[in-house]
Amino acid sequence: MLPTIVDRVQGRVDRFSYGRVVGEWGGRHLLQGLPPGPDAVLLDSGDFLGLAGDQRVTDAMCAALAAGPARFTPGGHVPAEHPQAIVERALADHMRAPAGILCQTGWDANVGLLQAIADPRTPVYVDSLAHLSLWHGAKAAGAPLHPFRHNFPGHLREEIRTYGPGIIAVDSLYSTNGSRAPLAQLCDVAEQTGSLLVVDETRSLGTDGPLGAGAVAALGLTERVPFRVAGLSGALGGRAGFVAANGVDFVDYFRMESLPTVFSAALAPHELAGIAAALDAARTDDWRRERLAVVSDRIRQALTGLGFDLESAAGHIVSIQAGPDLRALAIRDFLEARGIFGSVLCPPATARHRTVVRFCLHAALTDTDVDRIIQACHDVREAFGTVPPAPARTAPIPKQSPV
Repeated sequence: MLPTIVDRVQGRVDRFSYGRVVGEWGGRHLLQGLPPGPDAVLLDSGDFLGLAGDQRVTDAMCAALAAGPARFTPGGHVPAEHPQAIVERALADHMRAPAGILCQTGWDANVGLLQAIADPRTPVYVDSLAHLSLWHGAKAAGAPLHPFRHNFPGHLREEIRTYGPGIIAVDSLYSTNGSRAPLAQLCDVAEQTGSLLVVDETRSLGTDGPLGAGAVAALGLTERVPFRVAGLSGALGGRAGFVAANGVDFVDYFRMESLPTVFSAALAPHELAGIAAALDAARTDDWRRERLAVVSDRIRQALTGLGFDLESAAGHIVSIQAGPDLRALAIRDFLEARGIFGSVLCPPATARHRTVVRFCLHAALTDTDVDRIIQACHDVREAFGTVPPAPARTAPIPKQSPV
């Protein structure tokens, strides 16, 4: 008897529960560690500027909630006087872009943008470490998808030479290892091949450039990058995404063509108030960016000196290469026992046997916190070493004779 659809779904659940959690992880969940204590150093959030609990932000959100019940409008229609449109203009001005549009999440922004600008005749070239939402957006558009080697413009040129001009999608600062994209070189490739560049600025908006305008603005490339996307759960601490466009007429097109936008309500008033207040704070508090840079430089230099391969990390995201899941679980437990709480990134966020323990550094870290992080990583080196073991080769399964 063939399995039913219900059986097949349950089989997938069982493969995770028993194959991965019980079989691979020994009954412990890789993403569920100890509860942090009151003196824990928390490095598991994208709140890079430390604004999520800022009084200016919470006051603005509370005032919006006290003003009355939210009036939701369909995502496809936002009048010019609507609070969402006002915040959109402020974000676009901040990023030095002619126009922009808010989405429910950063995932929706990336998926919606690629779905709206790509099609089955337009190849999409995605950096191999780019955020999965960019890959998913290309698939949603039905576009031919061609990954290229991480931060390797030469390989990108080869792919475009083979498959033709298309859309190039990259992160300005990569979420798994903290490396930076060679944006100026990518602009050259896009212009010389007749392609179009999309840059995800989720981890550089608020932290890089003048007043935190982002990595593209920091390099003076705003006119050369047609589309920029940012998840606002990073430095601005908001549950939303933003698409910055170099064409004013793109916004109306996007509202009617991007399916995540068409079929989502506008953001709630308190969410918009929080984003606006966080943006003002980020623009005002230069000391946060300065502190973040100091903290990040010191920790990167220390971990490099200890022998850890940070894979060209050049910002406020630092990852310890753990290798197999069980080694990552052991390192995670070891760090948490010392009060250091990072994030474990495992498949599908990373390749198999390439699990990492990631530290999202932030401006609220004190010198004492930094010392504790460095000491804990020193202890990790002594206990586990700095180089993960090479993946074991699986022996071929011999063919069995029929019984």
